[in-house]
Amino acid sequence: SNLDAKLRGQMRIEISKLHQRLGTTIIYVTHDQTEAMTLGTRIVVMSAGIVQQVDTPQVLYDTPCNLFVAGFIGSPQMNFLDATCKVNGNKVALEVGGAAIELPPAKAKKLIEGGYDGKTVVLGIRPEDVHDEPMFIASSPNTVIESKIRVYEMLGAEVYLYFDYAGSSMTARVDPRTTARTGDTVKFAFDAEKIHVFDKETECTITN
Repeated sequence: SNLDAKLRGQMRIEISKLHQRLGTTIIYVTHDQTEAMTLGTRIVVMSAGIVQQVDTPQVLYDTPCNLFVAGFIGSPQMNFLDATCKVNGNKVALEVGGAAIELPPAKAKKLIEGGYDGKTVVLGIRPEDVHDEPMFIASSPNTVIESKIRVYEMLGAEVYLYFDYAGSSMTARVDPRTTARTGDTVKFAFDAEKIHVFDKETECTITN
């Protein structure tokens, strides 16, 4: 924990090589989710001394069991928005900040069966699933939002765009060729298949 970032990265590689060479079980305790994701073959996510979920890094990332695991695994962390569930026949839209985000049939079915019509739920979307490419926006008209960019961060291979929407801080992880800059009002579209929905009260996952 006292190593600088470069040495921590090198140490991760050395521990991983040691693990492969010894072929034995290693228990590694860390608060750094990057270390957990890169070193662990199975991760135990704990909060306040209680085990939240035990699984492989990929399963934890793709299908978190609750709000805590969803927010802990992944960097930058998942975006969360409070949304109102509106059911219309077999269709479900999550209304937030003036937008109505339509869910795919399989996800909609879970909310209908759970009786969430009219209730507030938490919509979760990872930064890499928030797109600003015109082609993606055109092909996903049912998941479009609009906001003003607060901060633009160029990381070389990718760009982080920070913005506020419906009272929540959001991050989009986009292609470095983006034309969006600080102060610009930009349209974004969510990848509907990658939307996560959580129960507002229990914080348990409704659908991934």
